[in-house]
Amino acid sequence: MSAILVPGASNAADPGGSPRDRLAARRSGNIASVHSWELVTSVDGPGTRMTLFLAGCPLRCQYCHNPDTWRQRDGELTAIDDVVGRLRRYLPVFRATGGGLTISGGEPLQQAAFVTRLARAAAAMGVHVALDTSGNLGRAASDELLDDLSLVLLDVKSGLPETYREVTGRDLRPTIEFGDRLAARDVPAWVRFVLVPGLTDAPENVDAVAGTVAGWPNVQRVEVLPFHQMGTSKWERLGIAYPLAGRATPDEALLARVRAQFAARGLTVY
Repeated sequence: MSAILVPGASNAADPGGSPRDRLAARRSGNIASVHSWELVTSVDGPGTRMTLFLAGCPLRCQYCHNPDTWRQRDGELTAIDDVVGRLRRYLPVFRATGGGLTISGGEPLQQAAFVTRLARAAAAMGVHVALDTSGNLGRAASDELLDDLSLVLLDVKSGLPETYREVTGRDLRPTIEFGDRLAARDVPAWVRFVLVPGLTDAPENVDAVAGTVAGWPNVQRVEVLPFHQMGTSKWERLGIAYPLAGRATPDEALLARVRAQFAARGLTVY
């Protein structure tokens, strides 16, 4: 894997204007608050991807490795034309590798108007478009946006409502409703599940996730992602108490057990 990470969006021009003008531009999707972007291989979808990280997220996941993306005001206002222009420069790379654009966050659907316009522009250029989302704000995704998506990377963080709330501080139901909607529209999806010992690893919680996902025929794969401590320094730098400090990463036996639970439902597991 190789990546070029560019904090603070992309050296975008200041959209300028009055606060009212900027608010109108946000609502229309002409600008967005962007945290960073990277060019990465073998992550966030097939081929070489330009992954755009939008700022702002309603969830407060205990294991979040990018808490610096939580607040929308901490990103850099970036015009959509700047992002589309950068995307166009990478068209030869996308075509050669079967890659494309991944819109991530934070939670990208917190800025749904911008995501919708960007996905439309990318799809019009023949670019494979992936949306990386928790589904918590799935109602903000229009049918038109879903029609322009080649893939959804759906984070199903837990299967039991009480565990989901413990992990994220939010309700599980919006994610399930969004997953049902993707399935009904046959939008290809990869499901991601972060395995945290002592938090998300209970057999009944994993089985609840697997049972739900098995009911979505559009799911092409399930990725069981082992918890890691690589985001700890960001929590410390931001002065936020990290609830999983010192928590062990899952061992091979636990990973094997959880992957087997998904596989038992007929799912392709990574």
